[in-house]
Amino acid sequence: MSERQKPVLRVAIVGAGPAGIYAADLLLKAERPFQVSIDLFEQLPAPYGLVRYGVAPDHPRIKGIVNALRDVLDGGNIRFFGNVRFGTDITLDDLKRHYNAVIFTTGAIRDAELDIPGIELLGSFGASQFVSWYDGHPDVPRDWPLDHTSAAVIGNGNVALDVARMLAKHAEDLLPTEVPANVYDRLVASPITDVHIFGRRGPIQVRFTPLELRELGELRDVDIILDDADFGVDESDERSIATSKQLLVINRILTEWRSRETGRASRRIHLHFYSRPAEILGSDRVTGLRVERTAPDGEGGAHGTGEFREFPVDAVYRAVGYFGSPLDGVPFDDRRGVIPNRAGRAIDDEDERVHGVYASGWIKRGPVGLIGATKSDAMETVQALLGDQSEWWSPSEPDTDAIPRMLEARGIRYTTVQGWHRLDAHERALGEAQQRERVKVVPREEMVEISDPPATAQPT
Repeated sequence: MSERQKPVLRVAIVGAGPAGIYAADLLLKAERPFQVSIDLFEQLPAPYGLVRYGVAPDHPRIKGIVNALRDVLDGGNIRFFGNVRFGTDITLDDLKRHYNAVIFTTGAIRDAELDIPGIELLGSFGASQFVSWYDGHPDVPRDWPLDHTSAAVIGNGNVALDVARMLAKHAEDLLPTEVPANVYDRLVASPITDVHIFGRRGPIQVRFTPLELRELGELRDVDIILDDADFGVDESDERSIATSKQLLVINRILTEWRSRETGRASRRIHLHFYSRPAEILGSDRVTGLRVERTAPDGEGGAHGTGEFREFPVDAVYRAVGYFGSPLDGVPFDDRRGVIPNRAGRAIDDEDERVHGVYASGWIKRGPVGLIGATKSDAMETVQALLGDQSEWWSPSEPDTDAIPRMLEARGIRYTTVQGWHRLDAHERALGEAQQRERVKVVPREEMVEISDPPATAQPT
């Protein structure tokens, strides 16, 4: 049977970050007795998800992941529909009418909740909103209230380090990066001098990776302040260090920092371990953070000691994890923030299969794991989908031209791969004029206007 005669599996993927693009790539490369047609839908005008809008601008090595994603997207075998919102511009019923199955890879972009008194005060922020702001996300305000001289960052993961680093780093040191102009201007005016990072467990139980931790200590004119009382507390630390190369490196970094001379820098980052946030202080706005001293519980965790300390700060950023968002018509686990599933196959409240609906990435497993985990995650989901041929939807309108017609009839000005190339070239040209790699375009309308997809181009 020739390729033209083979039946066609039509798949929609909602979400064009790494999880969605990896799933598309694996579908195309899989051995199968049928052809595959893939449409990738993304609510933002540009692809790449958290690689573009969730990684700090001074992390060019991590952003190198874009090169691999670009190769997949530019292969000519995937259609990209950007600036299309699932639930409003396109619905689950639409997908059933045009596809055999859908894979949701919408990630987790909300902040996990932190239930302590004062969390609602003015000056209390979720890390995800701050990250979206400094990464030029089109759907967050252009300004940020950087009027604080001291800030607390709650969390001991890489996002906490990113937030602390962006707060403490001198703005001019970001100029070689793709930091948006409005972000740079605001950071230049920031009066901040001190950033405090709080974690409830010890220095060997952190969730940092060595690369991100090391970068913190490389900041110009920023002292790293550690408390010797936080070290040598847990007897099991030595065993942990002996069995983990990553923890060995982290311990070496922290040990080196403890021996550094401090006191000459204009800014400081303070790392506080065994410190559980108990209350954000203030009446109308944040004036401080109360933390409880903790102690190791012998099982890798920590328990409260009843000893409390207060730190005067003007702002608090919680970086305690991300959380998924529900999707119209799709089962959702409100406790875990994911689409409930078995091996990527969506299941409902009765633990029954929801045929034709699959999940991959953080909306499948929660906001844990790096790129390697996302790839293996996508492989499991793709294998499940390919093995479910008898349970796929039977679309009534499988015509590939039906999707552009439908979006145009609804007045949706969508972007395409070719449109993304135009936006990409425009941003790079803006950067070249300033001897930078790129300068991001931030407003959604401007992004769409520059992309100007031929299918929806305005008459001249």
